Amino acid sequence: MFEKILIANRGEIALRIQRACREMGIKTVVVHSEADREAKYVKLADESVCIGPAPSALSYLSMPAIISAAEVTDAQAIHPGYGFLSENADFAERVEQSGFVFIGPRAESIRMMGDKVSAKHAMIKAGVPCVPGSEGALPDDPKTIVQIARKVGYPVIIKAAGGGGGRGMRVVHTEAALLNAVTMTKAEAGAAFGNPEVYMEKFLENPRHVEIQILADEHKNAIWLGERDCSMQRRHQKVIEEAPAPGIPRKIIEKIGNRCAEACRKLGYRGAGTFEFLYENEEFYFIEMNTRVQVEHPVTEMITGVDIVQEQIRIAFGEKLRYRQTDIELKGHSIECRINAEDPFKFTPSPGRIVSWHAPGGPGIRVDSHAYAGYFVPPNYDSMIGKVISYGATREQAIKRMQIALSEMVVEGIQTNIPLHRELMIDARFIEGGTNIHYLEQKLADKPDLPKDAKAGKK
Repeated sequence: MFEKILIANRGEIALRIQRACREMGIKTVVVHSEADREAKYVKLADESVCIGPAPSALSYLSMPAIISAAEVTDAQAIHPGYGFLSENADFAERVEQSGFVFIGPRAESIRMMGDKVSAKHAMIKAGVPCVPGSEGALPDDPKTIVQIARKVGYPVIIKAAGGGGGRGMRVVHTEAALLNAVTMTKAEAGAAFGNPEVYMEKFLENPRHVEIQILADEHKNAIWLGERDCSMQRRHQKVIEEAPAPGIPRKIIEKIGNRCAEACRKLGYRGAGTFEFLYENEEFYFIEMNTRVQVEHPVTEMITGVDIVQEQIRIAFGEKLRYRQTDIELKGHSIECRINAEDPFKFTPSPGRIVSWHAPGGPGIRVDSHAYAGYFVPPNYDSMIGKVISYGATREQAIKRMQIALSEMVVEGIQTNIPLHRELMIDARFIEGGTNIHYLEQKLADKPDLPKDAKAGKK
């Protein structure tokens, strides 16, 4: 096994990877920016290297700085976590070329899945159902674009081939608005992703967002670890995730899960990955594949007992998967609430010093967070400061435990979105299960006034 791994990330995921390594007896090197010098995982690491000032472009996105840190500390492998360089094929390539192991898929897999058009082609070939739409990138000819839209049927959505995170997409309801929308999305895609190609898909009106977690090794073994429902979203960013997805027949889930595992075997995929789908009218439609560990991986770990981060490390070392599909048994239910340093209802970031921090506990509660009393939340990065995960024998128990955990949690000195989570955990539609991806935004838009506990947003 590796003796030393460099963690090329920050925040809660850096601590999560570090814990997995420590349990396996692997030493860790943590890279950090000047803004993260006081972070918990930096203090706990065997070695730490400052790789630049606060801006991500000068630190966490600096490939030379990260590779140099691996060289000077004699690390053998680099774990990219999520975000930053985790899905950058050039980085994966440079890591391997520099003599280190990249803990993730091969560069060609990342490249294929990073381009939504090539990813869709690969999935159609592998037998994974996709959203009806253009065969590939939209052509320049306006007449052809109009014909494709008529065939697909309105409303349609125009998406950037190199996009992600909810950026580079535009919904079109009428033919009159089509060509202008295509032109604008192309311009935005070129500026944001360096790739002006766009494609068209049928816009599903009220879908759920359901994803399948997979693990695959380099020996053509692949398994799927159940599904997650990530439909509670705002601006395409997930707020709450749960596993398994409530109300979907197991036969349908098993069929799509087996197809995902088979696709990994056909494509020669290696590592952890997530197939993301829109689900509507008992049909799954592939939208993208994430070639990294997901923020929401803990809910899958809770219901399967599989440590996804440790499996990533073992796969990268060249080991065969330790599990067969028949070994994977889903038990109970798990829910994750993302805790962000932001106004709970206006969503403006709230960086600053945490004066008081009390994490919840009790049966079935897990808190993944790098925050603590006295920690300064820097304004330079994503606002997520932790995740509260509940587990129960049933969904009802998981919800009840999450309600208790959120009532116990105290964060003072900054604002957090805990009041929003408290409200969602008693929301009748959430408790019923199966809300679509538009539900949270519609709920927020319908609020005439902020709820009473919004005033207590600092707690």
